[in-house]
Amino acid sequence: MFSKKIVMIVGIIVLIAVNLIALSVTSRRYHTSRPGQIAISLIAPFQKITTRSISFIRDIWSHYFCLIAVKQENDKLKKALNRAIEKNNRFNETEIFNLRLRELLNFRKNMAGQVLVAEVIGKDPSPWFKSIIIDKGKSDGIEKGLPVLVPEGIVGRVIDVSIHSSKVLLVVDQISAVDALVQRTRARGIIKGDSTTGDQCFFIYALRKHDIRAGDTIISSGLDTVFPKGLRIGKVSEVVKRNFGIFQEVIVTPYVDFEKLEEVLVVLNAKDVSNQ
Repeated sequence: MFSKKIVMIVGIIVLIAVNLIALSVTSRRYHTSRPGQIAISLIAPFQKITTRSISFIRDIWSHYFCLIAVKQENDKLKKALNRAIEKNNRFNETEIFNLRLRELLNFRKNMAGQVLVAEVIGKDPSPWFKSIIIDKGKSDGIEKGLPVLVPEGIVGRVIDVSIHSSKVLLVVDQISAVDALVQRTRARGIIKGDSTTGDQCFFIYALRKHDIRAGDTIISSGLDTVFPKGLRIGKVSEVVKRNFGIFQEVIVTPYVDFEKLEEVLVVLNAKDVSNQ
């Protein structure tokens, strides 16, 4: 019915009371007598135990409340620290977002066409298809076939549109194709996605007689009427010239890091820009 802790406390209190009463009675009756001294000597050990018990309980009680206060203060400090970390993280994210947006806006100023900023809100989970979903659709003026860019280079083109979102086929997809040329030598070819790696492209139909080297920049030619001329696509990473055939094998690494896409630019009047 009663806990051990309560029973122990009550017992100590009773013991203290008994000792105090006994000491008082003994002191009055045997102030100077030998029996009084004997009684005191008998009671003294109990009083000593009682005093130490009281001191022990008082220390535990005091330390308990001190620990409670320290724990409460520690909890407050932890909450304050977590709020500060969260606030600092939001500040860092805002700063990074502003830097990306500033780059997009600076790139937008150099574009001749009408450009719309869109946020990447999804990605195709299939390893066979390379596409993303953006948060702009028909209500924003998006149409099929429009080119999608970032300051680093070409991202892809819009292949499907709904009211408030659109699907973008990336240039690294195996069914993607961009008419392109080597910026240094003007050698022509087609950029096709590499289905084996998913993060590289082939520059196909490049004649063996043309001078193409590793490190050359591949840009859009504008002849496909989709992508305006002069947009960066990637850098030549490997060139293979075999002893047979009329074409050379050229592997291109895109400038765009497709795993880190968060915001993109959609050129709304790309056909008008391509015809200029």
